[in-house]
Amino acid sequence: MSGAPSFVVTLRKLALLFRRDLAVARSYRAAFVVELFQALLAAASFYFLSRFVESPTLKRSLPPGADYFSFALVGVAFFDYLSVALGAFDGSLQEARQNGALEHLLVTQTSLPVILAGSSLYPFALLSLRTAIYIGWGAALFGFPLHGANWLGALLVLAASVLAFSGLGILSASYLLIFKRGNPVNWVILGLSSVVGGMMYPISVLPVWLQYVARLIPVTYSLEGMRAAILSHASIRELLPSIAGLLVFAAVFLPVSFAIFSWALRRTKVTGTLTHF
Repeated sequence: MSGAPSFVVTLRKLALLFRRDLAVARSYRAAFVVELFQALLAAASFYFLSRFVESPTLKRSLPPGADYFSFALVGVAFFDYLSVALGAFDGSLQEARQNGALEHLLVTQTSLPVILAGSSLYPFALLSLRTAIYIGWGAALFGFPLHGANWLGALLVLAASVLAFSGLGILSASYLLIFKRGNPVNWVILGLSSVVGGMMYPISVLPVWLQYVARLIPVTYSLEGMRAAILSHASIRELLPSIAGLLVFAAVFLPVSFAIFSWALRRTKVTGTLTHF
């Protein structure tokens, strides 16, 4: 019977961490207006770029039912989930150090996974709103295809993606906890993913050996699944390879990242550098 009350308490803690971040963000309301127009400009740039680069050869390389505009818009919009996953934990860690909240959180009865999950809720919620704005502008002004999309499948791919990406983000935060600054983990992961992950072009155009490398990073499966669900109207069954691939990454990355972060936390407590930045 103790499981249910414990679960409710965990949900309340997650909600409090989310409300904390939301309260901070509300003091910067102009940023939302800027975000709105940035999304419009980005969608427009992809549209006009697509009019320049589309060709019969490119068409044959794209997923069924996709033109280059929709391909690139999905790629950039959902690639940001990897960027946010890598930056959200780092940002929350830095902010908690600076305002003195980190030590207070760690002396409560709140577990480490709850603290990390709660600190990432607001960035992911904000990114989901931004992604909806991207796609909304694309559909309203530039003909982005929404009809027939498998939104349930897209949500399943997104959930699996967030789990896989979060493991990488916690690894990145572990490095920051020990070395304080200059995080090469982010640079390597984002750089490699942007080149071989299929953000702006299909991985089929890569050399064969780079296509094998692409299969070793989670963003490849995420973007393939998203494009299949939204642009090619793939069924849940057809999305299972992408979802399964992402869940395998999550099953490996999350336990390893939590173990490394716990070790890094213990080390900083022993050395007395927990609040240094």
